[in-house]
Order: sequence, then C-alpha cells, then structure tokens
Amino acid sequence: MDQQTFYLEALVYLSAAVLLVPVAKKAGLGSILGYILAGVLIGPAALNLVTEKGSDVMHVAEFGVVMMLFVIGLELEPSLLWKLRKSIVGMGGLQILLTIFAIAGIAVLLGNNVKLSLAIGMIVASSSTAIVLQTLQEKGYFKTEAGQGSFSVLLFQDIAVIPMLAILPLLSPMSGRSHPGHNNWVLQQPGWLQTLIMLGTVAAIFFAGRYLVRPFLRIVASSQVREVFTATTLLLVVGITLLMTQVGLSPALGAFLAGVVLANSEFRHELKSDIEPFKGLLLGLFFIAVGITINFRLIVNLPWLVFGLVAGIMAVKALVLFCVGRLFRLNLDQNLFFSLALCQVGEFAFVLLSFSRQENIIPANTTDLLMASVAISMALTPLLFLLYEKVIQRRFGVTEPGDRKADAIPEKNPVIIAGFGDFGNTVGRFLKAHDIGTTILDIDSDRVDFLRKIGFKVYYGDASRRDLLEAAGADEALVILITIDDPQKRLEMIETIKKHFPRLKILVRTRSRNDAYDQMNAGMLNIYRETLDAALRMGIDTMKMLGFRTYSSFRAAQTFRSYDEKALKKLSAIRDQKQYINTSREFIEELEKIIQSDRSMRSLAIEKGWEEEGLIRESPGD
Repeated sequence: MDQQTFYLEALVYLSAAVLLVPVAKKAGLGSILGYILAGVLIGPAALNLVTEKGSDVMHVAEFGVVMMLFVIGLELEPSLLWKLRKSIVGMGGLQILLTIFAIAGIAVLLGNNVKLSLAIGMIVASSSTAIVLQTLQEKGYFKTEAGQGSFSVLLFQDIAVIPMLAILPLLSPMSGRSHPGHNNWVLQQPGWLQTLIMLGTVAAIFFAGRYLVRPFLRIVASSQVREVFTATTLLLVVGITLLMTQVGLSPALGAFLAGVVLANSEFRHELKSDIEPFKGLLLGLFFIAVGITINFRLIVNLPWLVFGLVAGIMAVKALVLFCVGRLFRLNLDQNLFFSLALCQVGEFAFVLLSFSRQENIIPANTTDLLMASVAISMALTPLLFLLYEKVIQRRFGVTEPGDRKADAIPEKNPVIIAGFGDFGNTVGRFLKAHDIGTTILDIDSDRVDFLRKIGFKVYYGDASRRDLLEAAGADEALVILITIDDPQKRLEMIETIKKHFPRLKILVRTRSRNDAYDQMNAGMLNIYRETLDAALRMGIDTMKMLGFRTYSSFRAAQTFRSYDEKALKKLSAIRDQKQYINTSREFIEELEKIIQSDRSMRSLAIEKGWEEEGLIRESPGD
C-alpha cells in the first residue's frame, strides 16, 4: 500500500466514524452500532470505498480487543477474580458445553456429519467480548449481577479458545496427516509438551508482571517523560500479544492476565489512562471492519437462509444462557439481560472459521454463510441492548443507568466530601452547622437531585476520577472525607489521592473489619468504622438498663474501643488464617481480663460527676 492510498483510507475510516457514531449515539443506538453502520456505509454494500479489505483491517483492529482485556484486568484485583471463580468455571463452562452440544445436535439433525457439526458448535459457542464488555462499561451495567455473570462467561470463553484450537485439527479429514507448514509451532508438538509450554507461558506472565515489570515501570516513571511511559505500556501489551500468539494461546487472555497481575501496582491508573485512547480507536476500527465484512450479496441471494440461521443460533444461545442463569439463581430481569447480552456470536468465530477453512474442516460455502451470520449477530447486539432498555427493563422496573455528565464545580472549599449518603450526610450537616465550607460530590443522580431540592449544594460526578477531584479543588483543599458506599471505590480513591494529591489529608469511612484491613494496608490511619460507635452506644445503654453506673458503662466502652483499635492494626498485617484465628482468640481473652480488672477498681466508679443525677440528658434526636 502506497502512502497516498494509506492516507486516503485513513480519511475514509475516520470520516465515517466521525459522521455516524455521534448520530447513532444521539439516536440512542450506542456507539458500537454507529461504528458497524459506518463500516456498512463505506464497504462493498454501499459506497464501496474500501472494497473487500475489512478482513485485513480486522486483524489489526483485533488488537483493540487485546487492549480492552488488559484494561479490564487492571480493574480486577486477584482477590475479586478468586471470588468469581465459581461463576467463571461454573457459568462459563456450562454455557460453552451446552451450546456446543445443542448447536451440534441441531446440525446433525439437519444432515451434517458429526465432525462438521461439532466444529460449527465450537465456532458459534463464544460471544463477543469486544461488544459486550464495551457496552457493559458504556451503559454502566458492569457492576450488576448480570454484568458480573456476563464477564465471567466471556472470560471462560476466551480461555476455551485454547482447547478449541487444539481440538479443531482432530475434526479435519486431514487429521491423521502432519502439518509441517503450520504457523503455530506449539500445535506441531506432542500434546503433553503443548500443555507444558502453555502453562509455562502463563506462569511466566505472572512472574514477570510481579517481579520484573513493576521495577521496570518504576525506572521508566522516574524519568518523568510521559510519552516514554506510554510507549512502555504499548510495548508491554504488544510483547504479551506476540508471546501468546507464538505459543498458541489467546492474546486477549494473556493481556487480561497481565492486567490482573498489575492491578495491585501503583501504576494501575497511569497504565489505564495511557492505553485508553489506543483501545478506543482500535475497538472502533474493529467494529467498522465487522460492518465491512458483512456479505450483503449472500444475504440478498439467500435472505431467508441467512436470517433464519442468525435467528436460530441466537435463539438457541439465549435459551441455553437463560437456563444457566436460572441454575445460578439470577433474578428474572438480570437473567433476561444476561441471556440477550451474550446470545450473539463473538469475534473469535472469525479466527476459528479462518482456521477451519485452512484445515478443510468446513466447506467454503458454509464458511461464507457462517461469516455473514456471525457479523449480522454482532450487528444486532446493540439493538438487543436497546430492546432491553426500552421494553424489558421498563416492564420489570429495573432502574436505568443514566449517561449524565459530571457537573462543573465553580467553588473551592477546605473540605471535600465524596459520597453523601447517610454517613456523609451526617458529617456534612455537622460541618455545615459550624460554618465550615465543604464541596460535596456524589455519583447517585437521584440522590443529588433530591438533596438539591432540600437545600444542599451537591455536585454530580465520580469522585474516584482524578479530573473531577482537580475540578473540586483537591490541589487547594485541606481535607477529603471518603464516605462513598463502594469499598472498592474507596480504595481506588485512596490510591488516586495519595499519588496525585499527596498534601490532601484523607479521612475514610469503613464498613467492616476486612474493609478496614484493606484501608490500613493502603496506608490509611484515619479510619472510621460506621458500625463501631452505634454498637458501643447500644452496649452502654444495655448496661445502664441492667443497673450499671453510667461512668462504668462509658469507661468500659472507651477501654473496649482503645483495645479493639490496637488489635485491628496488628490483625491487619496477618495473612495466614490459622494465625489470624489464634491471635484473635488471644486478643478477645486479654480484653475480657482488662475490662474485668477495671471493674474491680470500685473507686473509679464513684465520681459524683458521673452519677445519673449529674448527667446532662441526651437530646431525643441523637
């Protein structure tokens, strides 16, 4: 390709995206469908500006999927991934197996041989990681039950590509022959050696990420040259992609594992912000390529066959997904979303179809038919999301996540409050009563609107974002109170503030002991357990009702608080479960002895100022 042709094609792709994506977004269709429509417009079906080159572009654009999995991995700590293990293996594994056998069974009934039917079943069993994850993030569904379930299934599907690539050659009529010209040298090795190489590669990624990449990133970061850090990030993703491709593994899986390994590093947000622009552009290019590769000539010649095949595949997959969701006890509204979100055929089908054609597993005419069906099913997915939002979601009364933009913040105050629910509201009212200036941020749009009606000046926006904190005056503020509900968001905010606003003093709310441990390990000293004060107050009132003196009750509560906080600091550093249990028992026994010893000192309990008659009664509203 000469230079002029390259620039001309770049102009065509960019122009189509710039014209159609905003229109599709404004019409409520979403950016993904806008990119696909842009591909249809410039492809052979319409203006024919790029002819049949969409498949070549897709090979480059698939790197956007790899980058997206890297970013997703950065957002998931290994502990969260471990929590999702049952849904990843259970939901994902069951969905893959049931879909393969259901599709293969139907193909056999339609007169195909068993090998061809199994190959088709494996090809259509996966869903579109690119479309689904992009839509989940774009529309705010990622944290829902269905969103977590969809992510688990997609992750397992990416892993399942590995054994599929190993099994497909066995279904070929040439399966008994050697493949000396095969590009993937790992697949030429004996089965046991393939397994060792693949496992060794995954282990190498974990080892390198933990012990080599992090120190290297520190050295690069110390140079304080932003473009070099960006280049290092791209080098990391490209290197992993090349390594995984060479050993026959999914590049997307490798990038995801690398992201997970680096999720706990201090460079997580920096890596994410550097990779985001490249990820967005390449994913857009990928969806444009999907639109270009739709074979409209085949669709025009065989419309009933093509659309019947698309409808049949998506219906079978949706039914399987619905059954899996029911088995894993998803609510009806979440299960419907889960089923519709994953019923399309994914981008890895193009890879498997190309591989199957090379191995003579699937005839060329069947491959073309499946290619068109896969592309159409992907193009229909944004419409299914739209159907869910406009019809199903409203009928079942599910709150629709908004796309509201963050508010502009014209004021600067010494105190910033992030999160204005019950906890933050109480603190905020207390500070306001003392005429202390506060800038209040909250992500719940309904709560923001309600609080404004009753007189609070609250700004809508995600307080974990660096740009919003800058807009709120974090550079000049003295104190920030982190009172948001989400424990993960609290830790993310702590990391962002420590890195970009080191002078800002942090006071953070915590809900449970485990939550407190995480925050203490993140370097927090000013931690406020929301249940501790209420629990001790209830204990004090109980003792008073049972006849204990007021001073004795308050003193016991103070002793308990002081000792419990010391114990909390020591327990936060213990990782071994057995040691944790033994140390906790020792602390409990020691605390009981201290309080009983304190009670025996009767002289401390006889202070006239602490007798019932001398106390100032608490107001009813407290």
